[in-house]
Amino acid sequence: MTQAAKLIRVTYIALLILALLAPMLGLYPVFVMKLLCFAIFACAFNLLLGFTGLLSFGHAAFFGSAAYVTGWLIKSQGWTPELGIAAGVVASGLIGLVIGAVAIRRQGIYFAMITMALAQIVYFVCLQAPFTGGEDGLQGVPRGALFGLLSLESDTAMYYLVLAVFVACFLVISRIVHSPFGQVLKMIRENEPRAISLGYQVDRYKLLAFVLSAALAGLAGSLKTLVMGFATLSDVHWSMSGEVILMTLLGGVGTFFGPVFGAGIVNSLQNLLADKVGSWVTVIIGVIFVLCVLAFRKGVVGELQAWLERRRQAAAAKVVPTQP
Repeated sequence: MTQAAKLIRVTYIALLILALLAPMLGLYPVFVMKLLCFAIFACAFNLLLGFTGLLSFGHAAFFGSAAYVTGWLIKSQGWTPELGIAAGVVASGLIGLVIGAVAIRRQGIYFAMITMALAQIVYFVCLQAPFTGGEDGLQGVPRGALFGLLSLESDTAMYYLVLAVFVACFLVISRIVHSPFGQVLKMIRENEPRAISLGYQVDRYKLLAFVLSAALAGLAGSLKTLVMGFATLSDVHWSMSGEVILMTLLGGVGTFFGPVFGAGIVNSLQNLLADKVGSWVTVIIGVIFVLCVLAFRKGVVGELQAWLERRRQAAAAKVVPTQP
């Protein structure tokens, strides 16, 4: 194991310990839960952009639709939280299948515009559908009891559920990326014509990646509804798609921890500045994003990994091979 790999592993372990102790350290559980939900959302988006090379402007459709489905089933139909979350994930995955089947026929900016246009259709459905509450959204969604046994009304119990789901999602995405399927996705990202020439059915791989990303984004939306107790039109609005793009680029596209870091920065700034500068928080975050892109083209985590790699190569170059 290289020095950089050891450092990354130690960092992950330290962050996990910090997350486990967060409620005891006085950190506001609802804020940390919201951050973890958006971290899952950003990681799901990064699976599509960072490892497949597909830029979607419509990921809010999956995040928001799952939020509405979960909220409606739990509030109006009396479903338990695990069934509501599962239904939200399935719904977002099916919407992702429909949108992906249409969008992957195009590339580049055309792909991005198609995803945005179809996501706007989902937005207007959520605005007009009778069960969504229209502009008021779904309010007062109860957390219920997990499997009918463990009450989630306590912030502490809900926090550890969200943390467990986040860790599971992080590990699943890591496994996907390091699997043979993930290697094909990287090849498609780097050189799609080469992948086609090698006999891979590229469209099937891209569609599967799109559906997986949509389903994980839906999981984030479902959890967010349980945590906050409501689902609103802002969850499915195009600006939410812009936020997840910002989180991913700020942290580092194609890195594992980058989207998590980006989600933490964006949510922390919104939480700290919203009551002080109002709507200007968007401008401030935009300026920070521009400065980050100019100074850290690979994102904060991406640049840090590149720096560690340069150090490793420099240290290896100084080693003089011994003669037998």
